[in-house]
This record gives sequence, C-alpha cells and structure tokens, in this order.
Amino acid sequence: MSVQGETKEKIRIDIREPKHYRVIMHNDDFTPMEFVVEILIDIFRKSLPEAERLMLMVHESGRAAVGAYTYDIAVTKIQTASKRAKQEGFPFRMTVEEA
Repeated sequence: MSVQGETKEKIRIDIREPKHYRVIMHNDDFTPMEFVVEILIDIFRKSLPEAERLMLMVHESGRAAVGAYTYDIAVTKIQTASKRAKQEGFPFRMTVEEA
C-alpha cells in the first residue's frame, strides 16, 4: 500500500578502495645488506629470496619499491623499520609515495 504523496528516495553508496602508497627504500653506504634483508623479512613479510632480490635492487639502483599499502600501514612500517635502524645506528631511509 502506498501513501499519497510518498516519495521513494534512492540511496547511492559509493564505496572506493583506499588509495595505496608505495614504500620506497633508499640506498646508503652504511646500512648493512643483512640488516635490510632482516627488515624486509620481519616488517614487510617478504620471503628470504624476495628480500634478497629487493635488497639488491635497492643497492644497485639506489632505491626500490618494497610494497604498496594503505597510508597508515605504510607509515607504520616505515616508523617501525626506522626505529630499529636508529637503535642499530644505521642511517637507513625510506619514503612513501602515492601508488
């Protein structure tokens, strides 16, 4: 039964995937390769072969994208890795860029 003068309203829900951001590792002359591999395995959840491949990319080309995440996750991973690098005395540097 419809009431006179009743209007039906269509509600459109626009759901979008959150933007993703790449975590970029930068090469330096002081951070040991083994440390970079540890970070890639422990924080970025890479397998040993993938971690070694990414570490070599960073070493040979000066930088490499090591993963794409939502902004909050990307920043948290960078903060966690940077804290660990600082504790070890390494100038390890990472940045975030929009994917």
